[in-house]
Amino acid sequence: MKLDPFYLVVDGAAWIERLVPLGVKLVQLRIKDRPDSEIRSEIRRAKAVCADHGCQLIVNDYWQIAIEEDCDFVHLGQEDLAEADVAAIRAAGLKLGVSTHDETELETALAVKPDYVALGPIYPTILKRMKWQPQGLSRISAWRERVRQLPLVAIGGLNTERLEGVFAHGADSAAVVTDITLNADPEGRTREWVEKTARWR
Repeated sequence: MKLDPFYLVVDGAAWIERLVPLGVKLVQLRIKDRPDSEIRSEIRRAKAVCADHGCQLIVNDYWQIAIEEDCDFVHLGQEDLAEADVAAIRAAGLKLGVSTHDETELETALAVKPDYVALGPIYPTILKRMKWQPQGLSRISAWRERVRQLPLVAIGGLNTERLEGVFAHGADSAAVVTDITLNADPEGRTREWVEKTARWR
């Protein structure tokens, strides 16, 4: 499996409706602490946009709803992975991505045979407070050796100026949140990401 090098992560379908038409081909819908009915509605809106624009949609955490809504990809953090029914996810035909931050988490992730592994934070991030220090580019290289042919996603503090190093050290895809969603011109920044990742596409 091959992931697009530009991996957008957003917290609502409105962002997907706004940015996916600009050329985004891989997006994660990452919503926290909302009622299931709202999650379901957001997923349906996101699916419709992604289907119209040939974009791969990945649903974060809500694997049961993703199955019920006939999605084809979920992403789980380590806590969610521990509680998830991986067999049910696989039986439904969904692909699975897993977050990792250290060696123990990588072993846990590889044990479920994921479709990709994410490593972060590569650089300091303001998205959420983390107990892990920034991993740095050298950790990408180490993970590259460990995961072998499995797609590797780098996340955390990334911007277009840092892409060269991320890909040079072995990442297949660069995930971005705040560099776009907190930018004064999210559309312009999205177009820049699409353009600057084209060489790895």
